[in-house]
Amino acid sequence: MNAPAQSRLIEDHPWLAFDLGAPMQVLSWAINAPGFVTARHILWREVRNADLTLDMDVHPWLERQLRARGAADAVCFLTSRDVRHVHQHRARVEGAEAHSVATVGLGNAERVGTRRDKATTDWGTINIAVAVQTGLTQAAMIEAMSIAAQARTAAIIELGVALPTGIATGTGTDCIAIAAPHGAGAYTGLHTALGEAIGAAVYHATKVGGARWIQDTQTKGRPSP
Repeated sequence: MNAPAQSRLIEDHPWLAFDLGAPMQVLSWAINAPGFVTARHILWREVRNADLTLDMDVHPWLERQLRARGAADAVCFLTSRDVRHVHQHRARVEGAEAHSVATVGLGNAERVGTRRDKATTDWGTINIAVAVQTGLTQAAMIEAMSIAAQARTAAIIELGVALPTGIATGTGTDCIAIAAPHGAGAYTGLHTALGEAIGAAVYHATKVGGARWIQDTQTKGRPSP
């Protein structure tokens, strides 16, 4: 039996590519490929205000960018965070492994259940991709997404970013993508080895990335993207 393909990260500024090693089912709400799709790559595209004007339709722009890269079938995040400030973590529990990659910017941090006026503030986002080698059902993929979201939120809360509405739990533009082979694995909850691995991988990548953003912000004396 062939060994499962291994995921790896490829940096190519302003792009960042998470090569899953083989085509997999991917679940996300990425603007170019939301829901369940099949893809080998999850991409980040770093953008600035000059790239995306207020009156611009981002969908055809991103499609052109992806076609030019030969990556029309990829799942793609957009981020204002410098993609060279990427953090990844692999977690292995009882033979179950998860590989998480995250870029973290908190310029438009929010606390869940509240909403601030963002008209005159900086933007930022948290983009997280997680790859597992265990074959999963779609129901298990949805459960894995909930674990990744919990881990993201736990990491951000522990960073203690204070807002007028309370401690931040994320940003207004977060996106998460979960990738796994098709298979019979039906559960990825907190009581499972795979759920633990997913949670640990996402938590550590997000926590380190968020801490780096805070450090950059304090060093520069102004909000960082």
